[in-house]
Amino acid sequence: MSERSEDIAVLAADREKIIVRTSAVGIAANVLLAAFKAFVGFVSNSIAVILDAVNNLSDALSSVITIIGAKLGAKKPDKKHPLGYGRVEYISSMLVAAIVIYAGITSLVESVKKIIHPETADYSAVSLIIISVAIAVKLVLGGYVKKQGKKVNSGALTASGSDALFDAVLSSSVLATAVIYLVSGVSLEAYIGVVIAGFIIKAGIEMMLETLDDIIGQRSDSEMVKKLKHIICEEDAVRGAYDVTLFNYGPNRNYGSVHIELPDNMTVDEVDRITRRIQLNVFQKTGVILTGVGVYSFNTSDDEAAQIRNRIQKAVLSHEWALQMHGFYTDTKAKTIHFDVVISFDVDSKEALETLTKQTKEMYPDYSVMIVPDSDISD
Repeated sequence: MSERSEDIAVLAADREKIIVRTSAVGIAANVLLAAFKAFVGFVSNSIAVILDAVNNLSDALSSVITIIGAKLGAKKPDKKHPLGYGRVEYISSMLVAAIVIYAGITSLVESVKKIIHPETADYSAVSLIIISVAIAVKLVLGGYVKKQGKKVNSGALTASGSDALFDAVLSSSVLATAVIYLVSGVSLEAYIGVVIAGFIIKAGIEMMLETLDDIIGQRSDSEMVKKLKHIICEEDAVRGAYDVTLFNYGPNRNYGSVHIELPDNMTVDEVDRITRRIQLNVFQKTGVILTGVGVYSFNTSDDEAAQIRNRIQKAVLSHEWALQMHGFYTDTKAKTIHFDVVISFDVDSKEALETLTKQTKEMYPDYSVMIVPDSDISD
């Protein structure tokens, strides 16, 4: 475990440096853009350009919060928080989303005021050039930040990158509005401001909901679950991997547990060696720390037990809400039957369990039946 802890610490330190460096670039670019756009907006009396400048300032503030979140999230585990402070980044993402929503609402209010009390805009060639340069900068900045965010699995960075790319589109609409005004004399900027505000609010709400999903806890990533099962089942003795559960304690900080099915004739020493190999392989290939590896045994020499399993499995899986049966073991001498069933969220698990128990006892009335219901928490 100590080697894995050291590896995690190194990865966390490298990740923090990338987030801070990328966010610093974002802050510098957004502050400069905000200054240029604010100047253009006030000189040309354009509410759309001024709101675009405010949006850049909110992006800069978001980057500051991202840096703070990364710094706090990279703190070493301690007695109070033994699994680290990684989830602090989700709080910083929530703050970023709140800032975006606030900026959108403010922009909406100002744009509506301009519609009610219109003012004539006055664009110059310099203004149009600055807006064009801002669009190019945002496209480059957005692509860079989003790429780095995906590289280090930072939700805040990825969101900032997407927001920057979206800002380029919005700035393009401001430029189009200016061109339309210069060509036709028709001023649409206040209405474009409303549209911009709507998109900003929508982006903020989506960021907020996505972060809430991370905080509340959501279904484990199906691709990761498949990868874990594949790695585990590479061990010759493992018949299957089930009940994979992942626990997230911040970006790139994943812990998990799993049940594996092994032959009933293995010794404890053999089981210990195989579970340790699985834990090491899973960490090296995925970064997930398996804190618990449970064991199901399957019958290896009892033909009658195999027949019972096949018959029960066919009956259980005849129900659409019974998604999987595993961990089956029967003792034909002691007359006991044990197995787990993954039950869909579409039915009441208690009623489903009663149905399966009754069905199994009718098939084997002389046996004691114990069925453990599992929730459909992973694909």
